[in-house]
Amino acid sequence: MRIPSFLLTVATLAVSFVCVSCGSGSGSNKHSYYLLSPAGPAPVNQGVGIGVGPVITASYLDRSYLVFQTSDNTLDVNEDHEWAGDLGTEFARVLGTNLGREKNTGSIQSYPWANESALDYQVSINLKRFHGTNDGNALLEASWSIYKLPSSRRISSTSATFTEPLKEDGFESLAAAQSRLIEALAKKISASIQ
Repeated sequence: MRIPSFLLTVATLAVSFVCVSCGSGSGSNKHSYYLLSPAGPAPVNQGVGIGVGPVITASYLDRSYLVFQTSDNTLDVNEDHEWAGDLGTEFARVLGTNLGREKNTGSIQSYPWANESALDYQVSINLKRFHGTNDGNALLEASWSIYKLPSSRRISSTSATFTEPLKEDGFESLAAAQSRLIEALAKKISASIQ
């Protein structure tokens, strides 16, 4: 028995459609979560009390996804690559740990404070840019103010931009470079805290 050619064509298309559908389903994309990491563990000793926060992020960072700038006016957000937690909260945690390492103190709190009376300084951050760039770097632009507590007298207000090369392509390398940028920011901030 001979099968008409149009039935063979329909059968071939149906098999092709099933194969393509199976290969392009949601299971084929790996969804990954990333953490920012401090340069090392925080000291456990008591010392100068530093409160970190609030951290105010630029509106384009108010999302869970890592961001790459692909041109002067274009950002690429990949929904398969997310921060494992809130970016502002994680940024404050890592910055606090790095500040503690710089100032040799374990007396670090993130905003909102659990015990304001234990703080000698507050560092508030305005995170303006924090993303990867199409030239293979990570970028951090921030302004910050340092206040002496309990008087809330501002003792310093500064802005800076930092870049850090990615060691290889990919989102994991971007998160690692962004972690190093926070370390550089902590070094800059700690120079203003006596």
